[in-house]
Amino acid sequence: MLKIINLTKSYKNKKAIDNISMEVKEGEIFGFIGHNGAGKTTTIKSIVGIHNFEEGEILINSKSIKKYPIECKKEIAYIPDNPDLYESLTGIGYLNFIADIFRVEKKEREEKIRYYSKEFEIDKALGDLISSYSHGMKQKLAIISALIHSPKILVLDEPFVGLDPKAAFTLKEIMKEFCNNGGCIFFSTHVLEVAEKICDKIAIIKDGKLVTYGETQKVKGDKSLENIFMEMIDNE
Repeated sequence: MLKIINLTKSYKNKKAIDNISMEVKEGEIFGFIGHNGAGKTTTIKSIVGIHNFEEGEILINSKSIKKYPIECKKEIAYIPDNPDLYESLTGIGYLNFIADIFRVEKKEREEKIRYYSKEFEIDKALGDLISSYSHGMKQKLAIISALIHSPKILVLDEPFVGLDPKAAFTLKEIMKEFCNNGGCIFFSTHVLEVAEKICDKIAIIKDGKLVTYGETQKVKGDKSLENIFMEMIDNE
């Protein structure tokens, strides 16, 4: 569903991403791990069509994000590490705005908004201005907006930041359900315990290069993912 082939992206002649290749198949949750500045967000922004890149290719369901950006963006949903929402809108106004962009029918959007807002316990706050929301509430709203058009691929940058334990649990359950229904998820995280528990595949990146990539159990072996991460980062 998502295929990254020999991707290279540079800033001022310095390679932020250096010839990386990965694949996320239907039904898979893929964890992308690395320290700050390793290249995670640059990779993610390249996947969703925000950043251009010099070399390589990114395929969304076999379509090039470079050649067919609109078609690809219809099939993905992206949540950045710090969602920048329209704070002058109410929560429900923002969700309807996103639904309008993706031309989601009235009945479908109402059902999804009702279901996910109750799951994340912000249904009673949807009439309030986003400017009054806490960081965690904004994160929940961003997650709901990403799900509203039934994307096939979710691309998430640190999705658990700002969420309370109950909301984090709800998000993990929604991620599993999303993949069980035929979608796939590519997400970055610093919460290695979560990645170890829910990810089918893991990739570790350092200085723009992949240190390791594969099925989670094969990557970590008999050790914890945290130990593997520290060993690989220290040894490189």
